[in-house]
Amino acid sequence: MDHSGYIDGAFVSGEGKAFDVDNPSDESVVATVRGCSLAQVAGAIAAARRAFDAGRWSALPVRERAECLQRLGQALAKRTDRLIELAVSEAGCPRSSGTMMAQVRTPLRQLNEIIDLFLKLPEFEENPLPLHERVNPMGQVVQSLRRYAPIGVVAGFGASNVPFYTELWKAIPALIAGNTVVLRPNQLTPLSALVFGEAADEVGLPPGVLNVVIEGGLEGGKLLSTDPAVDMVAFTGSSPVGAQIMAQAAPTMKRIQLELGGKSAAIYLPDAVDKATMGAVTVCVAHAGQGCALGTRIMVPEQSKPKVLEAMAAAVAKIRQGHASDPDTQIGPVISAAQRARCEHFVAAAIEHGGRVVAGGRRPPQLDRGFYFQPTILDVPDNSNPAAQEEIFGPVVCVLGYRDLEHAVAMANDSRFGLSGYVYGQDRQAALKVGLGIRSGTVQINAPIASAYASAGGRRMSGIGRERGIEGLRLYQELSVLNMGG
Repeated sequence: MDHSGYIDGAFVSGEGKAFDVDNPSDESVVATVRGCSLAQVAGAIAAARRAFDAGRWSALPVRERAECLQRLGQALAKRTDRLIELAVSEAGCPRSSGTMMAQVRTPLRQLNEIIDLFLKLPEFEENPLPLHERVNPMGQVVQSLRRYAPIGVVAGFGASNVPFYTELWKAIPALIAGNTVVLRPNQLTPLSALVFGEAADEVGLPPGVLNVVIEGGLEGGKLLSTDPAVDMVAFTGSSPVGAQIMAQAAPTMKRIQLELGGKSAAIYLPDAVDKATMGAVTVCVAHAGQGCALGTRIMVPEQSKPKVLEAMAAAVAKIRQGHASDPDTQIGPVISAAQRARCEHFVAAAIEHGGRVVAGGRRPPQLDRGFYFQPTILDVPDNSNPAAQEEIFGPVVCVLGYRDLEHAVAMANDSRFGLSGYVYGQDRQAALKVGLGIRSGTVQINAPIASAYASAGGRRMSGIGRERGIEGLRLYQELSVLNMGG
């Protein structure tokens, strides 16, 4: 590749370690990238710091920032076809799958929605002082205001499953709030991030406002989470890496936003058991199960479990698995050989602890190249099974039986994760009662949504902070209180 970074308004050739970006569908090399060196990452941080401190971006009226970012969105939209090709080649997302919408078109739509929402948020809000505090003992009339201002330099880390989407979730809220950004994509799927640099260059974003650094190692990422010149770290990825970033950011008291792993429960009430089969299919075909918020623990009444398992096995057997570029493919590969090995490990662990494989459970024999794993249904005896407790991040579904709805809610909450939860029931009041009992950052009842206007985020090991919605925008702002008298 000609360049591997966009720093201080210019494309740069990498001076660091060279690495290959593999196509998970056939293990071919999509591109060989010479990553940015540690010095180049430091240069990107310095450029972002200078741009923020000089007010090149934060001092602009918010509507001017909005207009510039809307042009940025148009420049990104012109590259839709290339972004789709990259989602196929570097992420292994099937071209014709429903997940492709989340890869490119949904984030492009949400870009303008994020801007729209921010423009409706006031910079100043009045604190609700009671009347007796509005006049002080000296007879002065006092007022107390909350002011929202940009934080400063934001380091944004994208994920490998939906790289463009997760990078946009960091860049656009941070930028519309007046911050400057250093974007660091996952090294397995780094190429789409460079499109942000191309768009920024095309629309004339001020130098240093948006920087992109690609690297093959971890040193630059560590610098982004430790350098005092960085004020905030926003990361999407695994819980262990998120915990490491949190520890690295602690000495400089950075604000952090972490959207991490999940092991979400999907509870099917007795009157909605017939929907559980499609729930299992949906998990498997949703980018080969590589979604942190997917309902990978399916819970049904114990007496219904045998029929549900039989129906699931028949349904997943019909799923067409193959190369992501094949228009007939419904489920493609997982992202890497290591991720495929993780699927194998947890299937074996499930069996060792009393579970059984109802469908799948291995590499598809007809696909000898690529990181494929069959859509898999596991019958696990209880929620303590390792496959029910750990995030697998592959097309693997655990099915558990519950005695009653209290037991289902208890199992749902018996997890170190808390990213999402799902409840399905024709009795809406009963479904709502179950949903209210789930301790999770988001609970979807009968109709899951992912809106730019509604925030999402995790609890416990699933993360800290929110993305999207009002909360996800305010997270990129500092709050100060102004008390005035006169």
